[in-house]
Amino acid sequence: MDEQALIQDALEGNLNAFNGLVLHYQDIAYNVAYRIMGEHGAAGDAAQEAFISAYQKLEQYRGGSFKAWLLRIVTNACYDELRRRQRQPVTPLKPELDDGEALEDPFWIKDNSATPEEQTEQVELQQAIQHCINELDDKFRTVLVLVDVEGLDYETAATAAGTPLGTVKSRLARARERVQNCLQGFWELLPDLFRLNDEEAT
Repeated sequence: MDEQALIQDALEGNLNAFNGLVLHYQDIAYNVAYRIMGEHGAAGDAAQEAFISAYQKLEQYRGGSFKAWLLRIVTNACYDELRRRQRQPVTPLKPELDDGEALEDPFWIKDNSATPEEQTEQVELQQAIQHCINELDDKFRTVLVLVDVEGLDYETAATAAGTPLGTVKSRLARARERVQNCLQGFWELLPDLFRLNDEEAT
């Protein structure tokens, strides 16, 4: 994909060019929104709002990492929704477990050869991880999602989060520690290696 060519064409009014950018980045935009929001429906809405906003603000893009610029808009959309919810509290949605598909998320655990029992354990672990991510403050959750879930480098994550590089690193360290501590409440779901290390440490 010639990203810069698509951006230039989109700036000239070519909607198909912008749609090409949407197709390329829609997965990461949705996944970042989901990990920050913790709900599939809200994540979809935030990602959609972000792409609409990106199209409207495309002339404000000044070069550099387009991914970071776009994810900054995604994180802002998530923050806006989270702030709105704080002003107008709503009852949290329960995890979507009825059809077994809502919790599928290969970004934390990937094992195509897993047995049914292993798949069940993976889903439960994914749910536990997302629960612990949801427990983080917004600023810590965002850097953890950008770096540890989506694999962005520190500089790109800093741009996406609108946060200085040093702050990203310190927040990430604290976020990792808090998630690790939270996961101790789901001891039976942790891989054997982590159980062994923790037992040895005690």
